[in-house]
Amino acid sequence: MKRFKEIYDYRQMIFSLVRKELRGRYKGSVLGFFWTFLNPLLQLLVYTMVFSTIMRSGIEDYYLFLFVALVPWIFFSSCVTGGATSILNSGDMIKKIYFPREVMPIAYVTSAFVNMILTFVVVFAVLIVSGYGMNARALLYLPIIMIVEYLLGLGIALLTSALTVFFRDLAYILGIVAMAWQFLTPVMYSQEMVEEALPAGMLKIWNMNPMTPMINAYRDILYYKTTPQLSTLAVAVVLGIVILVIGEIVFVKLQRGFAEEL
Repeated sequence: MKRFKEIYDYRQMIFSLVRKELRGRYKGSVLGFFWTFLNPLLQLLVYTMVFSTIMRSGIEDYYLFLFVALVPWIFFSSCVTGGATSILNSGDMIKKIYFPREVMPIAYVTSAFVNMILTFVVVFAVLIVSGYGMNARALLYLPIIMIVEYLLGLGIALLTSALTVFFRDLAYILGIVAMAWQFLTPVMYSQEMVEEALPAGMLKIWNMNPMTPMINAYRDILYYKTTPQLSTLAVAVVLGIVILVIGEIVFVKLQRGFAEEL
């Protein structure tokens, strides 16, 4: 609790870093902040063309099926890849002044989270304009899933940012890991397709992927317009908290050597 209180005391620093990250993300580009919305739309266009036209998935309204899962995946992927270098990129600041080192990954993940929330404005607009609609009762569960994914992303960022200080190649390895992780998560295909393809033993291992219940919950709420199953919510909450705790424990143990390594 003492550690959490110290981090909370530096909340203004976190807010300032989040604002700086959001303002500087597309600084100097012609379209600027519009890339926040354009980037997922362009990815959606490519995936939809491939899986609806070339490799037919057979899923009704596939562009919606994909979009509601792609946006939260982009957030998580940025936590894995960008969060890993949040300490390395702040080496000068860490060596000069004292502050809880968790501030840097927290600020990065929070800025990515705000970016995801803004992108969900596009998701809601697409659902409304297309006439697909939304279930107001199911939407009540959306903030819960988003918060749990935030905790999961923060746990991953704490873990990888600490390890990357001592093993610089990890930053490059994680780019490949994130790409493979996406294909091992039901983002571009349904959970039902996995259950039909894998035997029971392999399916248990498959479902150990912490992003599987997250993506399934997003899709239940926004595509199927139903409330997520309690088992899905429970698994998502437990995995998010466990990974956050592990990430913080590893981060605290390794941070003593940050200044020397940076």
